[in-house]
Amino acid sequence: MTAAGVGPVRVALVLFLAFCSRVSAGSSRCGRRLPGRDSGPAGEGVPADRAPLTAWSSPQPAVGQNCSGPCRCPAEPAPRCPAGVSLVLDGCGCCRVCAKQLGELCTERDPCDPHKGLFCDFGSPANRKIGVCTAKDGAPCIFGGTVYRSGESFQSSCKYQCTCLDGAVGCMPLCSMDVRLPSPDCPFPRRVKLPGKCCEEWVCDEPKDQTVVGPALAAYRLEDTFGPDPTMIRANCLVQTTEWSACSKTCGMGISTRVTNDNASCRLEKQSRLCMVRPCEADLEENIKKGKKCIRTPKISKPIKFELSGCTSVKTYRAKFCGVCTDGRCCTPHRTTTLPVEFKCPDGEVMKKNMMFIKTCACHYNCPGDNDIFESLYYRKMYGDMA
Repeated sequence: MTAAGVGPVRVALVLFLAFCSRVSAGSSRCGRRLPGRDSGPAGEGVPADRAPLTAWSSPQPAVGQNCSGPCRCPAEPAPRCPAGVSLVLDGCGCCRVCAKQLGELCTERDPCDPHKGLFCDFGSPANRKIGVCTAKDGAPCIFGGTVYRSGESFQSSCKYQCTCLDGAVGCMPLCSMDVRLPSPDCPFPRRVKLPGKCCEEWVCDEPKDQTVVGPALAAYRLEDTFGPDPTMIRANCLVQTTEWSACSKTCGMGISTRVTNDNASCRLEKQSRLCMVRPCEADLEENIKKGKKCIRTPKISKPIKFELSGCTSVKTYRAKFCGVCTDGRCCTPHRTTTLPVEFKCPDGEVMKKNMMFIKTCACHYNCPGDNDIFESLYYRKMYGDMA
């Protein structure tokens, strides 16, 4: 190449390099910068859209962020996590978030707390995008600010014995949950807290202030129901269920309710069941034997079909009902169970409703008044019913 040709080549080379330095500053090769790579603060070989947060980056996740796109964190202060909750990078490695805790919903963007041995269990099918934070086998528990090993038992108070199981705590009552029915020698049983004792105990002293409300409340005494083992601990959920309330009607079809968290989301919900203490049209007094004043659980001569708002049960049932007394006592359910009943309506619609079925009844003097306003308030904690 001649000297005359070298001059223009040098000028062109200088201009080309200057252009490259402006278009691709920091790149090792002009025009061949690796896609998505950055040699700046993110470090060599780290995708530019996955660069770790810097001091000016927003630590909070963006709503609807997709890991396949660039990081977008709103310019807001770092989230203040509750005590014991870790501040971690989201699943995309972009923004800092408060880690999800045991039993909470999680996604690829909202990870579970790794410092507590939690992982996001997506279950099946495998393409689910929302899971539940689950503890790995043998994960410890944090209860009342104290860490317990998996399998370790402890008393949270004098009333409850608890056990840590793979990150979840389940407790069972140490105090008796028995029921004492009114009787001639103890017409007004009630639980009281005695000095120096943890659990309440039954006493039979007659209350000084007797009102119409007192005896009425006593009539809505607790029913014995059959259900799962009280020590049942489902994964990530301590199942708790209240007792069923008294039936809303003394004869005919009524409603009974309870509150439980025995569901997939472990959230409290109100449940209801149909109930029939006795048929309204039945003359039960004629079944009382000579010399007796009560018939506690009369036998129904033939199977019956239940009716609900014009709909009739598909099957017939030989159900038990509570009887009546001639001496002022009333008979109410003592032991019950809950079973589904199908009803068919005139338009052909079929609906299924849970219904109370009586096993035994008890007769006592503490009878409720009509339309008792305290009926729905008379609950106690129990651990389920075969609904």
